[in-house]
Amino acid sequence: MKRVPFLLLFGLLALITSCRKNPDQYKKAASNAESIREAEQKLTEVIIHDIFSPPVASRIYAYSSLAAYEAMLPGAPLHRTLAGQLNGFKVGPQPESGQEYCYPLASVRAFLTVGRTLTFSADRFDAFEATFYKQYQEAGVPSDVFDRSMAYGEAIGKHILAYSGKDNYKQLRGFKHTVTNETGTWVPTPPAYMDAVEPLWRNIRPFTLDSAAQFMPIRPPAFSLVKDSLFYREMLEVYEVGKNLTDEQSEIANFWDCNPFKMNVQGHAMFATKKMSPGGHWMSIVGIASRKAKSDFAHTVEAYTLTSLALFDGFIACWDEKYRSVQIRPETVINASLDKDWQPLLQTPPFPEYTSGHSVISTAASLALTQLFGKNFSFDDSSEVSYGLPVRKFPSFQAAAQEAAISRFYGGIHYRSAIEEGAKQGQKVGEWVISQVHTRKNEAPKTVVSVVKNL
Repeated sequence: MKRVPFLLLFGLLALITSCRKNPDQYKKAASNAESIREAEQKLTEVIIHDIFSPPVASRIYAYSSLAAYEAMLPGAPLHRTLAGQLNGFKVGPQPESGQEYCYPLASVRAFLTVGRTLTFSADRFDAFEATFYKQYQEAGVPSDVFDRSMAYGEAIGKHILAYSGKDNYKQLRGFKHTVTNETGTWVPTPPAYMDAVEPLWRNIRPFTLDSAAQFMPIRPPAFSLVKDSLFYREMLEVYEVGKNLTDEQSEIANFWDCNPFKMNVQGHAMFATKKMSPGGHWMSIVGIASRKAKSDFAHTVEAYTLTSLALFDGFIACWDEKYRSVQIRPETVINASLDKDWQPLLQTPPFPEYTSGHSVISTAASLALTQLFGKNFSFDDSSEVSYGLPVRKFPSFQAAAQEAAISRFYGGIHYRSAIEEGAKQGQKVGEWVISQVHTRKNEAPKTVVSVVKNL
């Protein structure tokens, strides 16, 4: 989807000149929600460049979006702070009483302060930020208001970074999963045979969950090559479907592939291609939905924040189970027991099978978005156009989540039980997040819509 440059959204030069003379006009221009959408898109580009794993990417999105949310609050009278609602999160710096601020500018500044700190390639933000902030100045934001807002946004960003520094992330760097010889357990998969990703992610502090195991799913089918066993039947189903995929099933699988680091083999050469993570796809959907709904700045930031919290806690719950059950991937067992030459349509991700991560986080994210935009909010998902894939249309966020879940079955990387139980796990996470996180003042009780069906 072609994006309109943010600078054009401020209007023509004549309008810019008049904004300098009329504070109400510059405030209206500076409050355009496209600013936070562009910042989120830039963060996604850097996350892709730096090849962060899906769980780590969800962490970057969540803290950055939280910073944007907290920094906008003094200018968003309908919204409330998440301090005291998220585990260990306390009230941050406050604006100086009696002074004028441009809170959308402060919000974007806070977002980028966190985003560039939590990624590796901070320099990739430099040119974007220089142009981005200049646009606010050219929109007529007075120099004292500009400086004050920038300082406030940075202070909020640093507050969020201090909060993130206590979530155990740094303590978990460098640990590897020990592969065992136990029958039916996960082993590295071709073509790169990479180490398992984030084996201790269950120890990251969640935003809302009581513990990583709060929504532990039922046990996966016990490994068995006996032909009438549930495991064997599910394995055979993956194998048969994979050999007889329809064009539509292949399109669905590829659309939701979201592999941040795919290894490609051509003869004796191997090279990698990069794209957005599953969480990045859903953050893109936030931008699409908020643009279609003509959401104002505050509602757009609220949507990014609530969705990113659901994604983050969803990955924690899912990864907790992945390294509890350590379930073997279909490709491994099919190659060993059925067909040594069989390959799944999608490249098998480097971590255990149960539950399906896309099923968990897509269901959780869809609940957050349904809460904010409605049950029957239709949208055209153009998230994958830049990767050469066509737009897909969905009648609701629930429908998109259901398709994302079943895509992993079509892709040959998950058994049906991992998808169905993953969606149930994601439903519970999503319900919990939106029941615990209250973004609006005088908020009415929330009604949760079930999305686990027809997988």
